Amino acid sequence: MHHLRTCAAKLRPLTASETIKNVSQNRTAKLRTFQHIRCYSAPVAAEPFLSGTSSNYVEEMYFAWLENPRSVHKSWDVFFRNANSGALPGTAYQSPPPVGAILPALSSSHFQVETQPNVEKLVEDHLAVQSLIRAYQIRGHHVAQLDPLGILDADLDSSVPTDIITSPEKLDLDAFKNRMDVLTVGGFYGLQESDLDKVFHLPTTTYIGGNETALPLREIVRRLEMAYCQHIGVEFMFINDLEQCQWIREKFETPGIMQFTDEEKRTLLARLVRSTRFEEFLQRKWSSEKRFGLEGCEVLIPALKTIIDRSSGNGVDYVIMGMPHRGRLNVLANVIRKELEQIFCQFDSKLEAADEGSGDVKYHLGMYHRRINRVSDRTITLSLVANPSHLEAVDPVVQGKTKAEQFYCGDTDGKKVMSILLHGDAAFAGQGIVYETFHLSDLPSYTTHGTIHVVVNNQIGFTTDPRMARSSPYPTDVARVVNAPIFHVNADDPEAVIHVCDVAAEWRNTFHKDVVVDLVCYRRSGHNEMDEPMFTQPLMYKQIRKQKPVLQKYAEYLIADAIVTRQEYEEEIAKYDKICEEAYARSKDEKILHIKHWLDSPWPGFFTLDGQPKSMSCPSTGLNEEDLMHIGGVASSVPVDNFTIHGGLSRILKARAEMVKSRTVDWALAEYMAFGSLLKEGIHIRLSGQDVERGTFSHRHHVLHDQNVDKRTCIPMNHLWPNQAPYTVCNSSLSEYGVLGFELGFAMASPNALVLWEAQFGDFHNTAQCIIDQFISSGQAKWVRQNGIVLLLPHGMEGMGPEHSSARPERFLQMCNDDPDVFPKRTDDFAVRQLYNCNWIVVNCSSPANFFHVLRRQILLPFRKPLIAFTPKSLLRHPEARSSFDDMLPGTHFYRVISDDGPASKNPENVNRLLLCTGKVYYDLIRERKTRNMESNVAITRIEQLSPFPFDLIEMEVQKYPNAQIVWCQEEHKNQGYYDYIKPRIRTTINRSKPVWYAGRDPTSAPATGNKAAHLMELKRFMDTAFNINAFDGLV
Repeated sequence: MHHLRTCAAKLRPLTASETIKNVSQNRTAKLRTFQHIRCYSAPVAAEPFLSGTSSNYVEEMYFAWLENPRSVHKSWDVFFRNANSGALPGTAYQSPPPVGAILPALSSSHFQVETQPNVEKLVEDHLAVQSLIRAYQIRGHHVAQLDPLGILDADLDSSVPTDIITSPEKLDLDAFKNRMDVLTVGGFYGLQESDLDKVFHLPTTTYIGGNETALPLREIVRRLEMAYCQHIGVEFMFINDLEQCQWIREKFETPGIMQFTDEEKRTLLARLVRSTRFEEFLQRKWSSEKRFGLEGCEVLIPALKTIIDRSSGNGVDYVIMGMPHRGRLNVLANVIRKELEQIFCQFDSKLEAADEGSGDVKYHLGMYHRRINRVSDRTITLSLVANPSHLEAVDPVVQGKTKAEQFYCGDTDGKKVMSILLHGDAAFAGQGIVYETFHLSDLPSYTTHGTIHVVVNNQIGFTTDPRMARSSPYPTDVARVVNAPIFHVNADDPEAVIHVCDVAAEWRNTFHKDVVVDLVCYRRSGHNEMDEPMFTQPLMYKQIRKQKPVLQKYAEYLIADAIVTRQEYEEEIAKYDKICEEAYARSKDEKILHIKHWLDSPWPGFFTLDGQPKSMSCPSTGLNEEDLMHIGGVASSVPVDNFTIHGGLSRILKARAEMVKSRTVDWALAEYMAFGSLLKEGIHIRLSGQDVERGTFSHRHHVLHDQNVDKRTCIPMNHLWPNQAPYTVCNSSLSEYGVLGFELGFAMASPNALVLWEAQFGDFHNTAQCIIDQFISSGQAKWVRQNGIVLLLPHGMEGMGPEHSSARPERFLQMCNDDPDVFPKRTDDFAVRQLYNCNWIVVNCSSPANFFHVLRRQILLPFRKPLIAFTPKSLLRHPEARSSFDDMLPGTHFYRVISDDGPASKNPENVNRLLLCTGKVYYDLIRERKTRNMESNVAITRIEQLSPFPFDLIEMEVQKYPNAQIVWCQEEHKNQGYYDYIKPRIRTTINRSKPVWYAGRDPTSAPATGNKAAHLMELKRFMDTAFNINAFDGLV
C-alpha cells in the first residue's frame, strides 16, 4: 500500500475549493488502487503531536485502526473517529485520561465521538455515493437530452429514475429542491443536502475524477450529469465483462474527453455542407421525384465517414455496407463516392436500359468502389450491397459477404474487412431478421468479428408513432441480447455524434464485437417527398417546420467561436453547389443506363470485359476412377490417429467401403464425390444449415466426433489432398431467414466457391421466403448480379404429415422466367443457353450419379445461377437408389431427362402410355409397373431438370412413343407440385396435338395428410389411375 506523504495529507478534509484547485493543476495521473485513505485539510499545527518524524508511526496506527478499531489505544480510536467525522482543526485530539482516573472521566472524553456521525455512517455515505455513480452509469441515458425536437423522450418514458439526482434544469445543482428526497435522510441514499460540499473518494469503477481520486458530491453529480445526461446516452452496464465496461466508462466519463481541434471542426462542417446541399440540390432539380432524402439526419454522412476514417486508420481495407432506402443516394454520393452524374442521370425518365433484366429503382441499387481514404492515406474498398424495399432483409446478406471476404483474404480476426449496417428505428425494433442476424454474430462459422450498427432513428415508422410500434423503451434494445453497447446520441449535436462514432469504431477494433450507434433525429419530409405527414403527426411536424437545420446550427456555432468565418462557410457551400451543377450538366449527356455500373460484387476475370461468359459450353462433369476410389476411401475411413468413433458410425463407414469396393455410390457418397473432386480443383465448398454436419437423416456424417474426448472432431473431407481447397461444414443456428441470407451473401463474394444451404426439411424454407423472392429469384434481373448458391430441400410424400413432406416446388416453379408458350430457338448450345437465360435452375434428381453431376456442373458452367435441388429422404437408403461408377466417369454428364431403358423402349410403337414424372415417385411407379406386369406397354420417363424446361428432350420422348397417351404423374396434390408448370410446357412441345393427363393426389389446402392409412390409400388411388389404360376414356 502507498505511504502517504504526510499524515496531515491523510487526515484533513479537503474543502471543495481546494479540490477544484487540485483538478486545475493537472497533476500527473497515479495508478488507481484500492486505498483505505481519506483526505483531510486540518492545519498540521492544530495537532501538536503531528510532525514529520511521527508521520510514519501515525500512518501505521491509522491503517491498523482501519483494519480493527480495537487494535489501537482508545485515545487513538477517539482521535481517528473524530477526524473521520470532520472534527474542526485542533478538536479531534483528546488527551488520554490520567492513570487511576475513574471511568466516567474516560466516558466524558468520548463526547466528541458521540456528537459526530460514526464510522458506520461514514461507510454508508461512501457506499451511497458509489450507488449514485452506478445509478447514473445504468440509468443516466433515460434522462439524456436526445430528441432534437424536444417533444419526445427517446425511451418513450418521461419519468426520471428515482435513484438519479437530476432536474429539468440541467446542471443547475441549486434546483435539486424538487428531488432532494433522493438525497435526504429517509430517501434513497440517506445523505443530506449539506453533504453536497463534502468530499468523497471515487470508486475504481468511474473515471469522472480524471487525475483526482476524490471530489465533492456536488462536483461528482455535475460530472455524472455531463457524462451521461446531456446529448449522449450510453447503455452498457448490462455487459457482463468488467474490462469492456471500464473501457466504455473511460471513453465517456473522463473530463475533457470530447475535444476537437479547429481543423476537425472545419472538416465536420465541410461534410455537413456536402450532406445537406446534396439533398437540397436534388430537391431543386427534381422536386416531384421520390428520393427518400436524408433531411433531418444529415449528420449521418459525417458519422459514417468518421467510422470509415478511424477503421481505415486501424488497418481495415474493405468496408461492406447495407442500408435501407432513406439517405441511400446521399451515402452513394458522399461516402462511397459514386460519380454524381451517374446518380443524377437516374432521374432521367428517357434513359434507356442497356443491360438485360428489369433493373431497379435508384434508391435500391448497390455500388463497389476502391479509393484512397484522405484521412488515413490508405487505400480502402467500399461496397454498398443492393437490397429491396424489405427493410433489414439485407442484414444477413451483408454479414455473409463480409465473412466471405474475410475468409478469402485470410482475415481470421476481422482486422482487414468489416461491415456497417444502417437501420431505421421502426424496422430495427420490428423486424425479426435483426434478431436472427445478431444471433449469428458470435458463432464460429458466422462471426464477422464485430459489426457497427447505425440506427437512423426518425422517431417514426412511415406514419406509425413509436409508442404504437414497439414494446421496448428503445428501438435498439434487441442489441442487448449479444452484449453490444448502445450509444444514443442527439443528431443535432454533430460533435457528440462524431465522438460516439469514433468510440464505436475503436470499440470494434479493440473487442471485435457488435456496437450500436442510435442517431436520434427526425424526418423533415414525410415517408417520401410526395407524402403528407401532417395527416397523422401534426404536432411533430409543426415543430419540424420550425426546426433550424443542423448545418445552420453548427455553422453559426463555429462562426461565433471564430473557427470559421461566414465568408469561408459560404465559399464551402458555393464550391459544392458548383460541383453538383457541373455533374448535372454532364448527366444530360448520358443516354443509356448501365446497371452493371452499380454492381456491388464484381468478379474480376470471371467474365469478359463486357460482362459476358467466356464460352457457352460446359465440359463433362465426370471424374476419373482413381479420384473416385480415393475420395471413397477417405469417406469410409477416419484419417486421424487415436480417434474413437461411435459403433454405429463404424458400421456406416464399413458399408461405404463395401460400396466403393463394388464401384457403386448412394446419395451421401455421391455428394462426397462431388465435393471432394471440386476441393481438389481449388473450389472452396461451404455447406451450412441446421444439423448438416451429420445430416437431418443421419446419412452425411461429414464431421466425426471422438467418443472419449469432448469437442474433438475430425472432418475427413479436409484430408483428401495435400493442396486442396478448404471444406467448411457448419451446423447453423435454428434460423432460416438469417442463415440463408448469410449464405447468399457468402456466395456473392466469389464465383469460385460452391456454397450450399440445406433446409432441415424442405418446407422450412418458407420462413426464408423473403430471401428467396427478393434476392435469389430476382437478384440478377434487378441488379445484374449472378449468384451460384445451392438450396438443398428435402422433399417427398412419405406419410410424415403435412409439415415435413413438401418443399413447395410449385412456388419455385412459379417464379421461373421461361415462357410456357414458346419453344426456345434451337441452337447447338441449346441446353447451356437455356441455363444462361434462366433466373434459376430447379432439379429433382432421382439417381445419386445425376445429383453428383448437377453439383459439379454448378461450378463448371461459365456463369453462375442459383440451383434449387429437391433432395430425397427415403431414397437416401433405398436399395435401388444407387449409381455405378460408370455413370460418373469422364465423358458423362448431367441428364436433364432420363429415358426409359426397359422393355418399353425396345418396342416403342407398342407403348400405349408414357408416364412423365420427377424425383422419388419414379421408384413407386417402377415397382407398381412391375407388379402389374406392364413393363412393355408403359414407358416411364424422368424429368430431372424441371427448369429451364427441357423442351428439346421431351419432344424427342413424345415422338419416340407415337401411340402413347401422355400422363404427368406426381405424388404431390394436383394444385401443388409440378403439374401446373409442366402441363403447358409439354403442350407447347407437342404443338397441343394431344392432351396431357394427370395422375396424382386430388387438390387440397394442406401439403399432405397426417394419417398414415389415408396416405397409403391416396398412393394406391393414383397408382391405379397411372396404370389404368382406360382411366381417361370419355374425358376431353
